Amino acid sequence: MSDHKALVLDAARKYHEDQRDKEPFVPGVTEIWPSGAVLEEEDRLALVEAALEMRIAAGPSSRKFESRFARRLKRRKAHLTNSGSSANLLAMTAFTSHLLQDRRLKPGDEVITVAAGFPTTVNPILQNGLVPVFVDVELGTYNTTADRVARAIGPKTRAIMIAHALGNPFEAAEIAQLAEEHDLFLIEDNCDAVGSTYDGQLTGTFGDITTVSFYPAHHLAMGEGGCVLTSNLALARIVESLRDWGRDCWCEPGESNKCLKRFDYQMGTLPAGYDHKYIFSHVGYNLKATDIQAALGLTQLDKLDRFIDARKRNWRRLRDGLDGLPHLILPEPTRRSDPSWFGFALTVDPEAPFRRAELVDFLEGRKIGTRRLFAGNLTRHPAYIDQPHRVVGDLRNSDVITEQTFWVGIYPGLTDEMTDYIVSSVKEFVAARG
Repeated sequence: MSDHKALVLDAARKYHEDQRDKEPFVPGVTEIWPSGAVLEEEDRLALVEAALEMRIAAGPSSRKFESRFARRLKRRKAHLTNSGSSANLLAMTAFTSHLLQDRRLKPGDEVITVAAGFPTTVNPILQNGLVPVFVDVELGTYNTTADRVARAIGPKTRAIMIAHALGNPFEAAEIAQLAEEHDLFLIEDNCDAVGSTYDGQLTGTFGDITTVSFYPAHHLAMGEGGCVLTSNLALARIVESLRDWGRDCWCEPGESNKCLKRFDYQMGTLPAGYDHKYIFSHVGYNLKATDIQAALGLTQLDKLDRFIDARKRNWRRLRDGLDGLPHLILPEPTRRSDPSWFGFALTVDPEAPFRRAELVDFLEGRKIGTRRLFAGNLTRHPAYIDQPHRVVGDLRNSDVITEQTFWVGIYPGLTDEMTDYIVSSVKEFVAARG
């Protein structure tokens, strides 16, 4: 390391120490965020070092992160993207590839998903000319069930794409079995659930493809960023092509002739010997991440176990503190699961003597941040009302979620004092209205 670089990094260390929040927690004054990144000294240094090296495109840090993250999630291949939303788009689009031949998805094919969730699980279905088939979820777990999915399978059904809600696994083994029996593709949106298990098996390992987000609210932070993971090498190759402009070549930027056949290919109606670096086999995108993001991801990955433990501990402290409180439906882990929680959901019973909005206003007034369970019932939003879709069964619980559900934070930046203040505030409000 050069003397100049060492000086800059030392200055960054001192700057980080100067910026640390040393103010004590003051109930009702200090903001309690529902989510956020936990960024420490090594994270700042990683970003500064990557910037000093001018690693402004994807490079060695990206490849290192992909390798380490794939091993951690027990998948053979991982491809970094610029966001979790892009990861979902790539995952869904991969199944439309001509390389899948007769199994490829075509416009008009149906994909089963849930009505209560985040738009980026559904948008890629529509963006590929496919038709979402919406099913309801359970209150408490906020996931759908294998029975609901089974009832939704029809003659045009070709795939299933579902997120593990707030880190709580859906019935992944049963739904994967349904997919296998009916020759359906399964995409697990694992953006909220890194480290969760179902039947002792990591979520993200049941489907053909899984996706992860590295937005600051999630388990690992890159600022923006995401990842597509699979153990199917053919699908991994398709994802890489779609992510990298749709090109057929697999050389990294700056590499040439890794296959030793760069000028020996003949594809499409191109002349024989056309430069393989500029042959395009998919209508793709440029959705790559950068080495600066990956450098942060590597230091965050070292802390993943600690982050997961903190999320579980904070969730349990809230759950135990609010247990037995009337008029509220408290969250429950899916049977046979061990969630790596994203948030703590609360649903106000429709028969309660108060409304969700009143409780939310009370908490927000005490600087306790809240969030809705994302879009609630997506079919009620203006973006989706006129989009082609099918609904199987009623969406009663999704409507309850739209009206009565919100969540508070359990991310690792919260202290016991903060979670206890959330508990006491909710109890005070319910007692006053009870």
